[in-house]
Amino acid sequence: MKSAYLETISLIERLHRQCLEVVKADLDRRGVRDLNNVQALILFNVGEEEYSVGELTQRGYYLGSNVSYNVKKMVEHGYLIQERSPHDRRSFHVRASEKGVEIFRRLSQVFDDHTGELAAVQINKESLDGANTLLRRMLQFWAAPQRSNSQLHTAA
Repeated sequence: MKSAYLETISLIERLHRQCLEVVKADLDRRGVRDLNNVQALILFNVGEEEYSVGELTQRGYYLGSNVSYNVKKMVEHGYLIQERSPHDRRSFHVRASEKGVEIFRRLSQVFDDHTGELAAVQINKESLDGANTLLRRMLQFWAAPQRSNSQLHTAA
């Protein structure tokens, strides 16, 4: 069980890195030099909505300081529009500019293309749903704040 658990964690990490490489390759093909792959994924998560930086952190599972730095860079390069929250002057909301929406739409098309290609390798919606269920359960396990270190060792 432990080796399967560790292999799952390793595969998740590799899959995420591979996704970042795919995004980077697409940005390179399009000649986008002022945006990195992590920033492009943040734009994809923002889409055509508006979020606070805190919501982006929760929604995208990014480290807080990385989101703030990346948001700053994307505002400087014209991919995001940042405004103070009308309800909480300490908080900022961001939304994609037209330039940012263009990146969102391009990545959405790339992911749509990948979805279509999954059938060729015999991956269907039910397979993905099963994998997602397992990964959500693992996230709940890791996020359980009441677990002590000894409980984590006995649960593994």
